[in-house]
Amino acid sequence: MGAMSATADGAVVVFSLIMAIAAPLFDSQIVLPRCLYPAPLVDIHRWFIVEFDHYLVADPPPFFIGLVWLDLAFLWPVCVANLYGILTRRRWAATTSLMAGVYMITYLAAILSEMLGSGKATPRLLQLYVPFVVFAITAVLRGLCSCSAPLTSAMSLSPSAEKKMI
Repeated sequence: MGAMSATADGAVVVFSLIMAIAAPLFDSQIVLPRCLYPAPLVDIHRWFIVEFDHYLVADPPPFFIGLVWLDLAFLWPVCVANLYGILTRRRWAATTSLMAGVYMITYLAAILSEMLGSGKATPRLLQLYVPFVVFAITAVLRGLCSCSAPLTSAMSLSPSAEKKMI
């Protein structure tokens, strides 16, 4: 069980690190003026649009702009907190993992349903999102399993043991 927990922690750390870096440097270019960013970042953003044929980033519809604002306002700080919490072994990191995972699953459900429903997504673009689905599910499972572990051990105590602990 310890190896699975460490693997889940590693996956969630990678996911959180990617989101902590990508949100302010790349995702924000969708909603903020490009003149605020250095030319190399703008060039990478343009390359990404062309390379993956990401039509939502190239010409973002209003729902996508709203999702990006939510990323910046909610997911980014949660991922930063998640990184800190997991790396410093804080108990509350299970909660931030759960929050990030549930948010990302909801976000991906909206994005992927648009892509699949419109028929505009290329297989390469859809493949880009597969790791994020895996990371999101892993974050949810990590949050749920980490939250339930202390409860299970506390519930296994006999009533007499609880009295002795108090």
